Amino acid sequence: MSRIRIKNGTLVTMNADREIKTADILVDGNRIRQIAPDIQTPADEVIDATGLVVIPGLIQSHIHLTQVLFRGLADDLELLDWLKKRIWPLEAAHSFESNRLSARLGIAELIAGGTTAVIDMGTVHHTEAVCEAVRDTGFRAAVGKCMMDYGSGVPDGLMEETDASVRESTRLMEKWHGACNGRLKYAFAPRFVVSCTEELLKRVKEISQSNHTLVHTHASENRDEIAVVEKDRGMRNVKYLQKLGLTGENLVLAHCIWLDEEEKQILAQTRTKIAHCPGSNLKLASGIAPIPELLECGARISLGADGAPCNNNMSMFTEMRHAALIQKVRLFSPTALPARQVFEMATLGGAEALGETEHLGSLEVGKKADIVLIDLNKPHNAPGIQRDPISRLVYSANATDVRTTIIDGKIVMKDRQLMTIDLDETLTAADRACGRLIQSDDIRPLFS
Repeated sequence: MSRIRIKNGTLVTMNADREIKTADILVDGNRIRQIAPDIQTPADEVIDATGLVVIPGLIQSHIHLTQVLFRGLADDLELLDWLKKRIWPLEAAHSFESNRLSARLGIAELIAGGTTAVIDMGTVHHTEAVCEAVRDTGFRAAVGKCMMDYGSGVPDGLMEETDASVRESTRLMEKWHGACNGRLKYAFAPRFVVSCTEELLKRVKEISQSNHTLVHTHASENRDEIAVVEKDRGMRNVKYLQKLGLTGENLVLAHCIWLDEEEKQILAQTRTKIAHCPGSNLKLASGIAPIPELLECGARISLGADGAPCNNNMSMFTEMRHAALIQKVRLFSPTALPARQVFEMATLGGAEALGETEHLGSLEVGKKADIVLIDLNKPHNAPGIQRDPISRLVYSANATDVRTTIIDGKIVMKDRQLMTIDLDETLTAADRACGRLIQSDDIRPLFS
């Protein structure tokens, strides 16, 4: 196991005291072994972080790596049209290789922007390609095969038989959950109530609870979606999920914009995790989630960029800024959702969503070495003298300010150079794969 010493950085620790201090970090293997001034322990690599801000790796709790190839192909549409007219047909057209390229391209973007872990929802087929991309790039993720056995407007290539969906999801869980020294976990991923039978959701509950895995789905993103669920199941999303026994600490719900008061209390009391996706919600005009009110209830909130076709980037810095600003306008209060609260959602909140609070989310001795070095000495962040680094991280920094990214004790980007991904080859291959997709017989008519 190798050692890395990061010296003389400004550490935003996110520990219990929320300390910000100048110190060194010693990484031994995949763990942080020491945090102190002027560490002298020999190391295989020494990184001079003088003038840099060192933070815990950013964690996004709702991502679709399978959709990265579709960036720019589904703009300016309402959610259900966005799905039925663009995203579902495109997902159905994926091959194993195009899905792997999509995931690899997305991981390159995420690593370059300081995101070290995600909770990812794949598509119905070829999810193993996403798992392989995570494995090969040194990334950290909880990945799940999308499950769809019901609904209107679903292409034949995505519609599953219930037994087949459960069987393939279970196979993937048995193969990949806990793989890569724990970097890769499995998360069952029924798409949303609109596309899942009650039988499927009940079986997901039983299997996930008996195997202690996450369940990752969408809920209450759009008013039309809620109307469909109420008509079909006789109650609103969150109440229906509670009736099935799905709410709880292992459930991650993306969006949760349109909630009534009872649903807010259900989510808080059951400790269900909410993945807030402000950029996606703005672009699809889905609405603005009532995050301050949910936090006041005691809800667990984290952040995610969602998919590249509905954002259209996956920068956590953009999501942090959006998360803070939209609440100030919604509530007509400049004090709503301050920077420190947002940064907690991007680090500790993400770790809680992953079920990894003991290992991730802060710079502390014993935790896994997911660490990001950021250069805030740029015109758009200046002046920096005696300024709060968290304020600059949330309100002015951007993804290109990330200098170095470390995941599980390995340097995956150094001085803006990706170490585990050939970026030029990936960009070229992704362009070719996207071209093949949109010229296929099933997809070409969508753009004619």
